[in-house]
Formats: sequence, structure tokens, C-alpha cells
Amino acid sequence: MDVRPKPRWFKSSYSGGSGTECVECSHADGCTLVRDSKLVYGPVIGIRSPAWQAFVEGLPAEA
Repeated sequence: MDVRPKPRWFKSSYSGGSGTECVECSHADGCTLVRDSKLVYGPVIGIRSPAWQAFVEGLPAEA
């Protein structure tokens, strides 16, 4: 029996406004999960916390 809690997905603030490139994220133990919001039962990528933090810090500031 799998007792892990279900991920709480949220839209990334870096997703575009056109609705065609939406990314959803969820925080899990020691990592961030990422998926395509249009493919909710599709693949999920797990990125360890230090790598996720480096990625987010490398993104340009919003205009």
C-alpha cells in the first residue's frame, strides 16, 4: 500500500500566459516534481532541491 501523500500541483509563475506552455510543480521530500499541465497523467520529472534552487535562481527576473 502506497502511503505517500498526493502531490499538490500548482502552475509555475514562469509559465506563459497563452495557455500553451503551462508547467505545474509540486514540492515533495527533497525534490520538486514537474509536469506538463496538459498531460496530468503523463510523465513527471523529479528534480532534487539543490538543482531546482540553482535552476530557479538562474531564471531571468520578470519584466
